[in-house]
Amino acid sequence: MTDHPGPEVSEGNPHAVYTEAAQTQALLLAEWQKKARRLSNLRLVLFLLTGLLAWLAFGSQQIGAIWVLLAVASFGILMILHERVLRKGQRSERTLAFYRRGLARLEERWMGGGDQGLDHPPTGHPYADDLDLFGEGSLFELLNSARTAAGRRTLAQWMLEPSSAETARQRQAAVQELMPRGQLRLDLSLLGEEVGERALGQTFIEWGQAPPVISSSMRVALRLLAIVTSSMTLLGLAGWIWSEAGVIPFLLAAALQVTGSLFFRKSIRAIVDSVEAPGQELVVLSGLLGRIEEESFTASRLATLRDELAASGQQPSVRIQQLRRLLDLLDARRNQFFAPLAGLFCWTTHLALSLENWRSTCGDTLEPWIEAAAEIEVLCSLSAYAYENPENTFPEWIESGPAFEAHGLGHPLLPAAQCVRNDLSLGGERRVLMMSGSNMSGKSTLLRTVGTACVMAMMGLPIRGNRLRLSPLQIAASIRITDSLQQGASHFFAEIQRLRMVVDLTSGSWPVLFLLDEVLHGTNSHDRRIGAEAVIRGLIEREALGIVTTHDLALAQIEEVSRGRIVNVHFEDQFDGDQMRFDYRLRPGVVTRSNALELMRSIGLDV
Repeated sequence: MTDHPGPEVSEGNPHAVYTEAAQTQALLLAEWQKKARRLSNLRLVLFLLTGLLAWLAFGSQQIGAIWVLLAVASFGILMILHERVLRKGQRSERTLAFYRRGLARLEERWMGGGDQGLDHPPTGHPYADDLDLFGEGSLFELLNSARTAAGRRTLAQWMLEPSSAETARQRQAAVQELMPRGQLRLDLSLLGEEVGERALGQTFIEWGQAPPVISSSMRVALRLLAIVTSSMTLLGLAGWIWSEAGVIPFLLAAALQVTGSLFFRKSIRAIVDSVEAPGQELVVLSGLLGRIEEESFTASRLATLRDELAASGQQPSVRIQQLRRLLDLLDARRNQFFAPLAGLFCWTTHLALSLENWRSTCGDTLEPWIEAAAEIEVLCSLSAYAYENPENTFPEWIESGPAFEAHGLGHPLLPAAQCVRNDLSLGGERRVLMMSGSNMSGKSTLLRTVGTACVMAMMGLPIRGNRLRLSPLQIAASIRITDSLQQGASHFFAEIQRLRMVVDLTSGSWPVLFLLDEVLHGTNSHDRRIGAEAVIRGLIEREALGIVTTHDLALAQIEEVSRGRIVNVHFEDQFDGDQMRFDYRLRPGVVTRSNALELMRSIGLDV
């Protein structure tokens, strides 16, 4: 029997590949579980047999003790075999889970089953809340497969920050190179156990970069002192037990050892208290670095990251493994049975000095190692999405702009069967689409579709569409605006604050793509017309592009005086008996009908 993970996940149709691999792993898992049960039963039988043999050897003295020793040795061998089978079963179980997660994404059953990202996106962010980047059923949940906290932070950062065309192209090339490397994605998913809430953070990186607590020469002297005093204590203890030297030499040596420890206690405690790193995260990080070290890359960004890991002349995976081992050994001092021995051997002192040596050698490279590994981990996550959605299209980036031209654009979070795709173009003379339409006709969804496509393009991902051509843009959205009872802010005040932020972003380094839903609908029609026109004209003058949705057809009249810079488009609806139907198709011009009265009548209101 083999524990081979199954077929290479890049070969053939993703759904067929994942299905075959999942079936293979399910059979393997059943075999390992069956074998584990047999070994468990055999262990029980052998344990009882060992007890019987012990009674026969030492109780009734009918057999020799050699039979007991043979039984104990057999039991030990059986324990090792059982543990090995359990580990193989766990690997098959996690491999099966990997393929099942892939199938859940392909079959659109993934919502609510993964990491939902940031619990609290940055306050006042220009689009995070509006575009459903985080939370249940979010873009983050769909994309993320990172095992480290640094990887998850990097993925969130890429979603929240605009990127240059060159950066986006480099990420895109890296994703394309990683698309067929399904075995790499599988291997990364199997690293270590699941990482809990504690994870490597900025404080750990700061620990690596902090100045040494004890100088190099002092560390050598202290190490020598610890060896000499602990050796004297052990010799004194041996003399007390096995000779006639008595207890006095042991007590004197122990007093000398305690005095030395107390003298350097403050420095040793400072070293020990400063390093707080969860061991399981280091297991994953070490495995991640080791797996990356086995790969060769041609995409420029991947090659650069690989070079950064090798720049120190050391193998990062080996060094991180050494650090993890030191921390595990340090943690052993907390064991109540080992603590007395730890004191005799100056255990904490030796490990503190080893940690200080590690930090002086590798501390400065800790942050580049973690960041490079996190970026490769994110690119692997993105490559999984690209592999699983071969019908999607990688965007074309242009330096001149601003521009956003899409053909057959759809929202990636909608079920494929329900996703209606649309064409739209912004750039050149056409700066704003004034989008009218009835309730539930698709206006807000299209705003989110455009914003999400832009985010994915900047991350290096393919988008759900036939074609996307765009320049670097800073997204600014006003879609999900709420009032605040605690802050005493009305909906209208919250909306104009968001508009102020949108206008302020036009002073930044990136042309703004603004997405305004029902602009200024918290005020009367007269003020809405004047205010909206002023805001939109100001944004156009500041080289921004955007889409504005409205129910107020008076705003559609702005097109007449915009000299082609504002273009009206709309969505339609139809009543079929008492059923309202939408086709979610974007059409040129202004909507010619409203569904409000028909909708009120359809639920029994007399209008």
